[in-house]
Amino acid sequence: MRIVIAGGHGQIALRLERLLAARGDEVAGIVRNAAHEADVRDAGAEPVLCDLESASVDEVAGHLEGADAVVFAAGAGPGSGADRKDTVDRGAAVLFADAAERAGVRRYVVVSSMGADPDHPGDEVFDAYLRAKGAADAYVRGRTALDWTILRPGMLTNDAGTGLVRLEAATGRGPVPRDDVAAVLAELVETSATAGLTLELISGSTPVSVAVKSVAGN
Repeated sequence: MRIVIAGGHGQIALRLERLLAARGDEVAGIVRNAAHEADVRDAGAEPVLCDLESASVDEVAGHLEGADAVVFAAGAGPGSGADRKDTVDRGAAVLFADAAERAGVRRYVVVSSMGADPDHPGDEVFDAYLRAKGAADAYVRGRTALDWTILRPGMLTNDAGTGLVRLEAATGRGPVPRDDVAAVLAELVETSATAGLTLELISGSTPVSVAVKSVAGN
């Protein structure tokens, strides 16, 4: 498969790139900073320089031509204000969905967040983040030309992955290593039977491949 990842230098994205490249997929990681290209190459992916906050739909669609699946793993990141939560976590996700549709790429996997809700109350930056993620998820759900799956991990940690997870429509809150989030994403991109599902993810007792097959109904 050819898989293009938005936010290609993110902590989850770099892990995902390594997993996909190791299994023989052709991977591209979209980055906005040229200084990050070497890290993406080291992870086994082809860096693509593109700023999703300023790019046009046509420009991004050009980068997605020929892809079998795309993963939206971009985010404004810690330390960013509410404005960038909207332009990246919502706006870039919407742009990426539109670009995938224009490029004819059906498989669209989103890294969202547990608690994402367009109507989430509150005035803190994290509240704005959950609203932005929720609005992006709602937009993606409305795209009938996309075979979308939305993944909402719990509290992300840098603990070593165990390969054991709980993946369900509703899991309740809990932590999950970024390693295991990447492993689940690697399974989801090639499991189109999960299309149309919004899934929560925390650490658990089920092997990743079994958990994905279970929610896919296999």
